[in-house]
Amino acid sequence: MPQLRKELTLYGLTMVAIGSCVGSGIFLTPSQIAAQLPAPAMILLVWTFGGIIALTGALTFAELGSLFPQAGGVYAYLKEGYGPLFGFLYGWAYLLVIATGAIAALAIAFATYLAYIFPMSDRAITTVAVLAIVAVTVVNVVRVKAAEIFSNVFTGLKLLGIGGLIVVGFAFGSTETIRIQPPEPSEGSSFAVAFGLAMIGVLWSYGGWQHTSYVAGEAVDARRTVPKAMIIGTVVVVAVYLLTNVAYMLLLPVSEIAASSSVAADAVSTVIPFGATLIAIAIAISVLGTAGIYTLSAPRIYYAMADDGIFFRKLAEIHPKFRTPVNAIVTQSTWAIALLLLWGTFEDVITYVVFVDWVFFALTGMCVFIFRRRLKDAERSYKTLGYPITPIIFIGVSALFVVNTLIERPLQAWVGLVFTLFGVGVYYFFARRATTTP
Repeated sequence: MPQLRKELTLYGLTMVAIGSCVGSGIFLTPSQIAAQLPAPAMILLVWTFGGIIALTGALTFAELGSLFPQAGGVYAYLKEGYGPLFGFLYGWAYLLVIATGAIAALAIAFATYLAYIFPMSDRAITTVAVLAIVAVTVVNVVRVKAAEIFSNVFTGLKLLGIGGLIVVGFAFGSTETIRIQPPEPSEGSSFAVAFGLAMIGVLWSYGGWQHTSYVAGEAVDARRTVPKAMIIGTVVVVAVYLLTNVAYMLLLPVSEIAASSSVAADAVSTVIPFGATLIAIAIAISVLGTAGIYTLSAPRIYYAMADDGIFFRKLAEIHPKFRTPVNAIVTQSTWAIALLLLWGTFEDVITYVVFVDWVFFALTGMCVFIFRRRLKDAERSYKTLGYPITPIIFIGVSALFVVNTLIERPLQAWVGLVFTLFGVGVYYFFARRATTTP
């Protein structure tokens, strides 16, 4: 049977980590965050806090990547840590909620910002969004190296665009709009609730560094390159996001950021008349590149599940010419298109996507403690920096975020849970079939 082609380098893996994070979030969520926390100091605090949590996660997951340098990433960690049911549920949730919901939302965002440059009807925007998913699917089916080049180019372009925004902010912005003042006093737990709700957008924006682990089976020297890529990528993203938010606040008062539906375009247009068009192009490039990275990395989870015999065997088939998991890629894209046509929204999707994602993040973080006891003598090219404090922080904050989202956004949270838990019955169907098949 053909094997996955090992072509991804440290640079390519790092671009996957950065590109998976830097997508639509930094362009679309700042207004929501400013509406929850209308003070410059608090905005910078929540982005810094989110960056610290992302970094603790990357430091923790990097050890898991050095232990299990094969395709599947989080799926493989959960399967080894808790058993095949938990691994299956993660892959199931990723297919039905996390990856496909993200791809659908990113495709809508891409078409919407493209419509800013080339005005289109609502039907045309939907058509373009579907075609965008088809395009990134074809790129990823043809060859993993082509997908890596696609990732590198689009990630480089989006970072160039963000870099331009940062330069404009620092060069032409005014410190009058970013006077750091303490927030207005809040009563009871209202500030904590607002901070928790703001974290939804922050964690959506930071999510993606773990995608490097999904393509470990196609990485060169995976035990060393995968952990390094996750850590380097996360540090770069934290720095970029903080600088970008400062640039926003140098160009616009927080009240205007909160009221803006396209904060990046509005910010740049204050000093460069045609800046809004340039930023719209940057956003379109950014979200399309991120959708391409999701299409590259996530299908490796379904491939790993099918290869283990607990999912449709067809998803484990490798294309004889292109050497890519073609059925897994096409299945994911098909469901993403279905979600796009059914929902057609962005904001409502990310809440339950992030909720389900961070439930599994917390469970995965605990795997470090499990493997430290169970696999004491296993080869590790990297050990979590600051263990056990680092994973404890990551697990604790993940749990608090999940609980807060369940309380404050129960509809989206429960829908995500129902989708996920439905997979328990599906898993036992495949497990029973595996035991009865001769």
